[in-house]
Amino acid sequence: METSDLRRAGLKITVPRLKILDILGSAQPRHMSAEDIYRHLLQSHDDIGLATVYRVLTQFEAAGLVTRHHFEGATAVFELNEGQHHDHIVCLDCGKVEEFVDSGIEEKQRDIAAKHEFEIRDHSMILYGSCRRVNCPTRAEGRQFKRSLAPHHDD
Repeated sequence: METSDLRRAGLKITVPRLKILDILGSAQPRHMSAEDIYRHLLQSHDDIGLATVYRVLTQFEAAGLVTRHHFEGATAVFELNEGQHHDHIVCLDCGKVEEFVDSGIEEKQRDIAAKHEFEIRDHSMILYGSCRRVNCPTRAEGRQFKRSLAPHHDD
């Protein structure tokens, strides 16, 4: 994303907006909470408060520049809206979020919608499970995901 994206969204170009946009654009992991962004700003010695981070993220969301996700048991996280649809899989043990695109799943959803005489305007799919990585780097960071808050389905 660039400064022209801010202008197109009707937002004035300010230092906090540019810095937060830059952080989200280079984020690893790609999904960051407001607190993650704030910590990054502190490490860079940028004088931008947490309330400003929240306000800018809300403005970005309203303008369609970022997408907010509420994965089960976790704080809201944000990612840049780069216009390409993708789905998510979330580890219930460590909170790791992976993105994926599967044309077969997308086609099946269109088939189901057509069968029920629906036109899909938007959708979101989040799969919850446990990563099987023995040396999970996210788990090693000490994150603990709240397993009990995730939906449980036996079907």
